[in-house]
Amino acid sequence: MSKLGAHIRWHRSRSGLTQAELADLAGVGKTAVFDIEHGKSTVQLDTLHRICRALNMTLRLESPLMDQCRKEVERA
Repeated sequence: MSKLGAHIRWHRSRSGLTQAELADLAGVGKTAVFDIEHGKSTVQLDTLHRICRALNMTLRLESPLMDQCRKEVERA
């Protein structure tokens, strides 16, 4: 299981949700929740975002260059 999948599973479990219940809340199939929790590497970003949003989780991009990137993107 990937670290991301482990985090999703932990939050789902702490929320008292089954995979099917989380899938319903997120508007995705149960298989998508199963796949993410088991580390499948080809999950769609939109699906992951829906699941995280249903669990009140935030996805965040980080890199050593992120501050510079934000400044340049804001100027564009």
